[in-house]
Amino acid sequence: MTPKNTLCLWYDGTAVDAAKFYAATFPDSAVGTIFRAPGDYPAGKEGDVLTVEFTVVGIPCLGLNGGPAFKHSEAFSFQIATDDQAETDRLWNAIIGNGGQASECGWCKDRWGLSWQITPRALTEALADPDRAAAKRAFDAMMTMDKIDIAAIEAARRG
Repeated sequence: MTPKNTLCLWYDGTAVDAAKFYAATFPDSAVGTIFRAPGDYPAGKEGDVLTVEFTVVGIPCLGLNGGPAFKHSEAFSFQIATDDQAETDRLWNAIIGNGGQASECGWCKDRWGLSWQITPRALTEALADPDRAAAKRAFDAMMTMDKIDIAAIEAARRG
C-alpha cells in the first residue's frame, strides 16, 4: 500500500544504488518496488528504472531518476539519532567510506550528494541541558567537530 506521505528524492540515474546502500546501512530500511519507465522520458528510455520505493529508518521514500537537472543540497537532510559512539562511528564511516564527504557538527554527505546529520542522543541531551553554561560548553565543543565525539561532548558538558 502506498503511504499517504512519501519523500521524493531526485537522482541522476542512481536511485537504485542509493536505495540499496541506505537499506544495507541503516536499521529499519529496505528497498521496495522498482518501476521501469513505460516510455521514453527526458532523462531516460523505455525500460529504464524510473523510480524505486524504499524506506530509510522507517521513512517512506521514492527515488526518482530524473536526470542531472537538480542536485541535493543541505536544505534537506536526514537526521539520524545514534545511541552510542559505536553506532555514530559505524554510520558516519559507512557514508564517508562509500564516496561521501565529511562536513561539520555531525553533518556529512553521501556519494549522491544527500546530506545526513549523524547526531548522538548524548549531544541532543547536552544541548538541552537546563544548566545553560553546560549546554554552551557542549555546543562550543560540537562546533569544533566533524564527526561527533560523545566523550568530548560529555567532558565539555561537565566542565
